[in-house]
Amino acid sequence: MELIRVQDSDYRKTYELFMTFPENDNGYMNSVYGYTYEQFLEWIEMKRNWSQGKDLPDGFVPDTTYVLADGENYVGAFNLRHCLNDFLREGPGHIGYCISSAYRGRGYATEGLRLTLEKAKEMGIDEAYMSVNKDNTASLRTQLKNSALIHHEDDEKYYTRIKL
Repeated sequence: MELIRVQDSDYRKTYELFMTFPENDNGYMNSVYGYTYEQFLEWIEMKRNWSQGKDLPDGFVPDTTYVLADGENYVGAFNLRHCLNDFLREGPGHIGYCISSAYRGRGYATEGLRLTLEKAKEMGIDEAYMSVNKDNTASLRTQLKNSALIHHEDDEKYYTRIKL
């Protein structure tokens, strides 16, 4: 398995993967939900810039979106924020991810998160902040398998930390 930056991926396969994700899947917000292929190509160019810290909207930080490939199959998406602002520190954190429903329950999230944490470490991140909806037990297990500790919680979410 490998992570491929969306800007380096097979755009058609990446588009098809993202179209399998609902608009909100247990806290993963699919920002390209309902996009045409042409709109998706514009989004990829935007992500290319954002990964370099260019043309960021107010309140955004540089981030890189990856697809998780298992051979020829694109099975999931992982987004890594290069740093945190106050909103991210108290909310979504460094990493968001989603596995296509056709590939769930096979360990892809665990392996994809492991690979994303390697990327985070390469960027100099020494502790990854994450969050997970309390009713998303599969995602919580994924984080715990990658050495996450529950740092705190509120009524809706667990907030986890992973030392890198």
